[in-house]
Amino acid sequence: MSLKKELFKKVPFKKHALLTQFSLTLTLLMLLVNQSVLASTTISDDLQTHHFETPPTRIIAINWSMAENLLELGITPIAITDIKGYRQWVVNPPIPDSVLDIGTRSEPNLERIKELNPDLILSSALQKGLVPQLQKIAPTLYYDSFREDHNNAEKAQQIFTQIALVTGKQKQAQQRLQQQQDQIKKLKEQLITHFNGQLPKVSLIRFANPTAVIIYGDNSLSSAALDKLGIQSALTMPKTKWGFKQFPTSELAKIKEGVVLHIEPFEHQPLLDKSPLWNILPFVKNKQFSTIDSTWSYGGINAVGYTAQAVTKSLLAFPIPAPSLNNE
Repeated sequence: MSLKKELFKKVPFKKHALLTQFSLTLTLLMLLVNQSVLASTTISDDLQTHHFETPPTRIIAINWSMAENLLELGITPIAITDIKGYRQWVVNPPIPDSVLDIGTRSEPNLERIKELNPDLILSSALQKGLVPQLQKIAPTLYYDSFREDHNNAEKAQQIFTQIALVTGKQKQAQQRLQQQQDQIKKLKEQLITHFNGQLPKVSLIRFANPTAVIIYGDNSLSSAALDKLGIQSALTMPKTKWGFKQFPTSELAKIKEGVVLHIEPFEHQPLLDKSPLWNILPFVKNKQFSTIDSTWSYGGINAVGYTAQAVTKSLLAFPIPAPSLNNE
């Protein structure tokens, strides 16, 4: 074969190889650019707009509900406020021992926060006045979670999904929300079976002290849990910012039917048990009172699921069907 023919055969091959290499390089560059674009996120919290080039990994939660959101997404915060209080009042999801305590929710230790070098801080209404100082340390997302002019449960879900977006955990958020929905559906079926299709009305309360009681109603996460379980409230309450109102304990005498469930903890229960006023209340006399495991009524969207679990656990211990106060 002539030299001319050999060159004619080899040159196109070299061109093809060069084109292939160029195409591969271009594809890799496009993938890198796409990854950068995907990682870059712009969101608006309840104060301003933030831009993140990459998902933050060193996150501090000043508020318990924000800590809860992170943990539900599989993210361990480097620090939160009042870990002891969290473990008493919130309980779930559990806080790992590796998480550091940075003071109280109202007065977090700003110097310690700065030392920890976070790349994201999560805050809420209680810390609004601290946001300017926190922003000097790291980008700070602020959420006004509880307001009378919005649905608190819907807002809680929006916050959860937005934090998931910022941290690159959208898939985990979708899975967790679906898991919660499926779980509540099963809990509802258990209750319907247990009570032969006649679910009792329920009032969820929390004692401030032996003479004052918080009654949860419209716009509370507790009420959202009851709604998803198909349970009506035994005492209608108006919509409020936090979804509850505080009354003298004597107000509970207005509950004429259904079950009353108290959210733990309450250290003064022995004093309450000795109270003549308490013992003449119809639901106490008829043994339609019980407690439920501690759940945080002012938490994130996953608190709705934990409340539904606690309510179901308590109700399943009642007789079938639940007795009526009208039988007096």
